[in-house]
Amino acid sequence: MNTLSLLLRFPHYRFLRKISFKSFHSNFTPGSLFPYIQSFNSVCLYCTKWMLPASDLKRGMCYQATVDQQTQGLCDKEQRLVDKLYSGLIQGHRACLAEAITLVESTQSRKKEIAQVLIQKVLSYHREQEKLNKGKPLAFRVGLSGPPGAGKSTFIECFGKMLTERGHKVSVLAVDPSSSTSGGSLLGDKTRMTELSRDMNAYIRPSPTRGTLGGVTRTTNEAILLCEGGGYDIILVETVGVGQSEFAVADMVDMFVLLLPPAGGDELQGIKRGIIEMADLVAITKADGDLVVPARRIQAEYVSAMKLLRKRSKVWRPKVMRMSAKTGEGISDMWDKMTEFHDLMLTSGELITKRQKQQKVWMWNLIQENMLDHFRSHLAVRDKIPLLEEKVLSGVLAPGLAADLLLKAFKDRP
Repeated sequence: MNTLSLLLRFPHYRFLRKISFKSFHSNFTPGSLFPYIQSFNSVCLYCTKWMLPASDLKRGMCYQATVDQQTQGLCDKEQRLVDKLYSGLIQGHRACLAEAITLVESTQSRKKEIAQVLIQKVLSYHREQEKLNKGKPLAFRVGLSGPPGAGKSTFIECFGKMLTERGHKVSVLAVDPSSSTSGGSLLGDKTRMTELSRDMNAYIRPSPTRGTLGGVTRTTNEAILLCEGGGYDIILVETVGVGQSEFAVADMVDMFVLLLPPAGGDELQGIKRGIIEMADLVAITKADGDLVVPARRIQAEYVSAMKLLRKRSKVWRPKVMRMSAKTGEGISDMWDKMTEFHDLMLTSGELITKRQKQQKVWMWNLIQENMLDHFRSHLAVRDKIPLLEEKVLSGVLAPGLAADLLLKAFKDRP
């Protein structure tokens, strides 16, 4: 339904009186319909939070107009690309899923716009499928984290094979650190999951961090949505083991699992890292052979440590378990605990609330990141950056004063 049809069908157009437009007739009357239609079809539509109407109907009109403008901005070739990726994605074609994630990860501005059109279509399809599923989430999102050498990739292959044998479709989003010097990334996690990568019910996608803190990429959240649109009901996000800053993944998954090796230090080290506070389940890995006794000791220490932490959920208290991906011991028990967590959180309503808060958090995270890019490319700032950087490097100017001067230039010139 186009904008004109919406306005004629629902003549509640007076809610637009407070909306500001870049180009707007100054002599219009509130009873005149033409300026509203013209402004809705204009690409210069700007709505602020306080301008949005209260009813869902009026909000839908404003939203529909914005989406229509975004879609109409695509050329025929771009529209065909979006349609091809969307149709292939919802039909379960892995090649279309891979191409869609590549499009989302692109740093080119035009491809970012095309990717958002695709994301919006997948999101609409996702909402329809959730309605058919009685409002329940379509997939279980699990974040896996731990220090290097904890056995994350080995665990994922063993765990993923068990899930696919039980009829699940598993998607693994493995995030590899990018080099601080060359900017490249090895992306070697897939090579360690040889059997799982050949499984037709599993999809493994390694992605570089490109310097993003927190062990995840800026597009991981959108990649999760694409995987769910492709029919994968278990999403595993393996993050980079970077220590205390690694908790961003907790803002995009339903359950956060921390994997620790038996020789990872005592419980005090775990509390100091801070990451233990975000864990819903702690798994002591490599509990086989000579490491069985150390694994039991570490498990007992972490059970004691978890009692000192504040409870984050009303229905779930974090558990500490032992397992071995080499022998398979404890893997099935871990899945039982995960499903117990999922059922309790879903029944209590905490899972839906958690996902809603996560979407808000990631919206503001992306705003902060894009604002920094906009700040660097601003005309008044771009010309001053080299000069002020040189003065900071030579010690003539303090970094704080240089930052204040750039911010002042940014605010003074629109």
